[in-house]
Amino acid sequence: MLFSELPLANPLQRAVRAVGYEHPTPIQEKSIPSLLEGKDLLGIAQTGTGKTAAFALPILQRLLDSGKFRAPKTCRALILLPTRELAIQVDECFKQYAQFTAISTACIFGGVSDVSQKRNLIRGVDVLVATPGRLLDLINQKAVSLKALEFFVLDEADRMLDMGFIHDIRKVVALLPQNRQNLFFSATMPEDITKLAATILRPNPVRVEVAPQSTPIERIHQELYRIDKRRKGALLKELLLAHPEMKKVLVFSRTKHGADKITRVLEKAGVKCAAIHGNKSQNRRQEALGNFKSEQIRVLVATDIAARGIDVDDVSHVFNYDLPDVPETFVHRIGRTARAGKDGIAISFCAPDEEQDLRAIEKLTRISIPEGDKAIYEKLPPQQKETPESEMRNARGRGFPRRQERHEKNRPQQNRSQNNPQNEKRPAQNGGNVQNANRESRGNVSNQEGRRTIGKNRPGSRARKRMREAAEAARRAQGN
Repeated sequence: MLFSELPLANPLQRAVRAVGYEHPTPIQEKSIPSLLEGKDLLGIAQTGTGKTAAFALPILQRLLDSGKFRAPKTCRALILLPTRELAIQVDECFKQYAQFTAISTACIFGGVSDVSQKRNLIRGVDVLVATPGRLLDLINQKAVSLKALEFFVLDEADRMLDMGFIHDIRKVVALLPQNRQNLFFSATMPEDITKLAATILRPNPVRVEVAPQSTPIERIHQELYRIDKRRKGALLKELLLAHPEMKKVLVFSRTKHGADKITRVLEKAGVKCAAIHGNKSQNRRQEALGNFKSEQIRVLVATDIAARGIDVDDVSHVFNYDLPDVPETFVHRIGRTARAGKDGIAISFCAPDEEQDLRAIEKLTRISIPEGDKAIYEKLPPQQKETPESEMRNARGRGFPRRQERHEKNRPQQNRSQNNPQNEKRPAQNGGNVQNANRESRGNVSNQEGRRTIGKNRPGSRARKRMREAAEAARRAQGN
């Protein structure tokens, strides 16, 4: 089947040819005819299967056919997405498909000023691409209304729930008019997603499923390296230096701190790279993503906030530097490669404490990931013995109560247990209670019970070390 055979208007056919589309993907071929008839649709498809064109082209066609005109501060079609990167990319796709029409589009998301976004909404727009938080914010400011909405698209629904947007989604749905066409897309369909879809879609929607749920694309070749956390950076560096064919590499880290650390390791090795995560400004994130697309940098390091927000062609390799604790996230990560009918490679690092995550991933995908070339281990530094402090640092981001443990460790011995009779009978200084006395002692350099300070053994606290040294020098001077 060819795109030219689909009942699309000439401006849309012209745009399709301009972006180089000839044959529709399976989800496009199955979805577009039903959507042109005005039916609701439940789409289940992996990332990289062409979902955006599957719902964008029929929406644009129906907007053209209606002959209506947008009203001020309203939108006719709403596409709701979980991340700002994904919202920007979907907005770009709509602009490409509508480039030969008079249909207007706008994109709103958080993390940036809303001044220009409100300005774009004054005259109204035909297509509004939005993230939930900023949309509700502008609705509360009366900058936009959903009363004239004709089409509602909820994309990446499972990711929406993972990121805690369920309440925002329900608020948005409550503001929608009853007479509308609904499109619901998700890569997986667990029970909670099915219940959410039932509250949005009309009865008997068209169901389109183009691949088994949560199964990685078969064109992705996978490899696994079992390695301790301390040597993951060295392993990544060796693999990149040994394989120059890795020209466009995406590395996923569990934490923001870890992403920055990986970037520093690669920069020292002379590898051009950049990191994107929630602590980066929107401009910095867009700059890094643009440099990655144009191949000005070789490696892009990202947290899971970008797992579904990166739509970059020709990603040759995906590295799971840290295995995700949600198995479905693994599918979305490796789906960044092997797009548009091409092959790709996904390489995963597994530390001893990530074995449980690995088993969950292999159970979900029904694939036993083969191990990579073990000869690479000979080029790495020898494994170092883990200390209690390093184990605590390595546990960062995995849900361990490190802060509480460190606090308990550094508290004076007599205050650690509420059952200690000394705590109950110990008189407080200055006529206060025990809690107030302890609170006052925290502000001093030392107290009478061994000159111990809360948090003084915190790893990496150089400022606290200098304070202790200065206090010790002052005490020596007073003694002399």
